Amino acid sequence: MIGSWLRGFWGLIYPDLCAVCESPLMHGEEVLCTRCSYKLPRTRNWNESDNEVAKIFWGRVYLLHACSFFYFRKGSRYQKLLHKLKYADRKDIGRYLGQQFGRELLTVDQLSNISAIIPVPLHPKKLRKRGYNQSEWIALGLSDTMSIPIITNALQRIVYTETQTRKGRLERWDNVSEVFAIAHKEKIKGKHILLVDDVVTTGATLEACAQVLITEGECEVSVATLACAGR
Repeated sequence: MIGSWLRGFWGLIYPDLCAVCESPLMHGEEVLCTRCSYKLPRTRNWNESDNEVAKIFWGRVYLLHACSFFYFRKGSRYQKLLHKLKYADRKDIGRYLGQQFGRELLTVDQLSNISAIIPVPLHPKKLRKRGYNQSEWIALGLSDTMSIPIITNALQRIVYTETQTRKGRLERWDNVSEVFAIAHKEKIKGKHILLVDDVVTTGATLEACAQVLITEGECEVSVATLACAGR
């Protein structure tokens, strides 16, 4: 009881702030305030097989399904939200949004037989530098609500690559082709894997991961990302 009182008192002095608008969070709010959560530009097309994310991969790699939770635009407040997740140690953003997205994905028939969730891996050097893999925290949130296990050691990034941020589509593909490899094939062979990342733009990284999972891991792959470029 005293601990609860102290937490409440501390919250009055140093309230948690909304990760988008930075206004104090009210009781019951988590990560995002009610207003910013309501205004999150959700794609709402995760049940559609021909949504814009799925179309990115048509003719490139065979996926059972692909979708994103929300749209972002360059310079928008929701791009800044993703930046906080990736670079500002706001792992809680990834887990919270993953939980919200997971509730929606439970309604997607194409994902009803997912066996495991695999986050896009970082190279060990980049992981040491950043301290965490943002995609793992998104995967953790998805796992919380979908009750699907996460596998983090079946897909490995074996070549250190430069950031993709300012590269074009062909440059991005050249940057990530042949940089992923399969380990512990027995964990994924014959299964339906949900490949998870924070953002999809050209799809080069996810395509490279999926190709390796399908050809070397002998599994089926679907893709889910928190965000995609759009409205």
